[in-house]
Amino acid sequence: MQIFDWIILGVTLAFIVLYGIWKNNSHENIKEYLKGGNEARWWTVGLSVMATQASAITFLSTPGQAFHDGMGFVQFYFGLPFAMLIICLFFIPVYHRLNVYTAYEFLEKRFDLKVRTLTALLFLIQRGLAAGITIYAPAIILSVVLGWNLKVLVLLVGSLVITYTMIGGTKAVNVTQKQQMFIIFLGMFLAFGFIIKQFPEGIGFHEAIKIAGKAGKLNVLDFSFNLNSRYTFWSGLTGGFFLALSYFGTDQSQVQRYLSGKSLKESQMGLVMNGVLKIPMQFFILLVGVMVFIFYQFEPSPINFNPKAIAAVKKSEVAEAFHLLELKNKATQKEIRTKLLNKTLSVSFQEEITQLSTIEKAQRQEAKNLIKSVNPSLETNDKDYVFISFILGHLPTGLIGLLLAVIFSAAMSSTASELNALAATTTIDLYQRNVVEKSPAHYVTVSKGFTLLWGIIAILFASIGNLFENLIQLVNIIGSVFYGTILGIFLIAIFIKYVKGNAVFWAAIISEGIVLLLFSNDLVSFLWLNLIGAILTVVFALLLQITLSTKNE
Repeated sequence: MQIFDWIILGVTLAFIVLYGIWKNNSHENIKEYLKGGNEARWWTVGLSVMATQASAITFLSTPGQAFHDGMGFVQFYFGLPFAMLIICLFFIPVYHRLNVYTAYEFLEKRFDLKVRTLTALLFLIQRGLAAGITIYAPAIILSVVLGWNLKVLVLLVGSLVITYTMIGGTKAVNVTQKQQMFIIFLGMFLAFGFIIKQFPEGIGFHEAIKIAGKAGKLNVLDFSFNLNSRYTFWSGLTGGFFLALSYFGTDQSQVQRYLSGKSLKESQMGLVMNGVLKIPMQFFILLVGVMVFIFYQFEPSPINFNPKAIAAVKKSEVAEAFHLLELKNKATQKEIRTKLLNKTLSVSFQEEITQLSTIEKAQRQEAKNLIKSVNPSLETNDKDYVFISFILGHLPTGLIGLLLAVIFSAAMSSTASELNALAATTTIDLYQRNVVEKSPAHYVTVSKGFTLLWGIIAILFASIGNLFENLIQLVNIIGSVFYGTILGIFLIAIFIKYVKGNAVFWAAIISEGIVLLLFSNDLVSFLWLNLIGAILTVVFALLLQITLSTKNE
């Protein structure tokens, strides 16, 4: 990184923090602090919802996902527009009519205090873990690639977010997320254009798409019914639908974004905006990853993008074997490059490219096996390192700083929403509900204190966390373990008036236990856990309610 990159990165982050504090540094009551005074317009709501979901993990991991596996990950979002429709028609009107601060307030009005408390606690557990991961994810990757100290990075990101979220509240989160989304879109579009510009003469976007298609990177749809396959059309439409329904409809980090809307219509329009733009946005980010793959068809690429793993292998007793494997891989890459530059379109050419690509992929897998043989704890899954390695190795000065600002901005925006929501839930659903009524200023102070507390917990969790698989998958896995049960509770609350509090409380505990059992034994893909958890909660609640009603007769 050059001085100019540091200036761009520093100025961008300083502007976001200082702007958030300057615009929102005083609050008279809890409504101003937690709901932003209900002043947010629909575009602010929409961008805030998008920024909350689009964490740094999205921009670090998604391009790497496409680089290795192609565009199939976009199927994960196919159920999202349908979920937005359901939330706009049924969830948001209920929240606005009851004028709640959190989604879980509604559950006490519908059931009882213990259901509200249980659901709030389930949210706090899963979102508290996720907050640590959203800080840890960019920190671990940047620390490995840039050689920066991991704990310093975690503390830097966490402190910046805590500062403006604690001082500015919901309005600060909303207004800064608009700036962050602008930086994110600007950075990704510039990176996309630069990648295409760096292709060899005669290779444009059209030719790149053809090559990507031949390499199988554009296989978007998978209509198989394999329950163990993580990303299929059906898992996206069902599991993805239930995950989106629970995330946007019941997760306070999202609910709080549209509860700050100026009116019911503004909140609904903000969610519709997210439903319309989310799939194209995710498609574009994946396409950036595919273009990085095409770039590396004409430029040498490392056999594994994780520099820490490579360094460990080269100091081990298998260093010579790894070096020979690297030479073989470079020769395979060169042969692929030569054939692609010849632009032969014969059937035999396509077969040769496919065969060479298979060999190259096998060599990468062999490299992973060697890394594991040195140290089983070393991370061989290098998807999270692909894009950041490309940024640092091939982008010009200035654009590197901007792309790093994109990663930090995304980390800050999603973490700010999470801390804001964790503080709101702890204050409203646990503290305010169980203490003697205090002054409005007291609850503002308490909310700020809980923001600080959850921020410290997130930093501590991030400091001791370990990288696990592809990071974007990890966040979705954590959500899937809890979201199904939470969604089942809300579905009963809104649509099945017959079921009462005791039945839904015990049904939620039983279904969550079954979901944890399924997850721990890896019996189904994590996306299906959303559907299973929701259905089990509804079914058990109905059965328990029938049993309880029969006993009372």
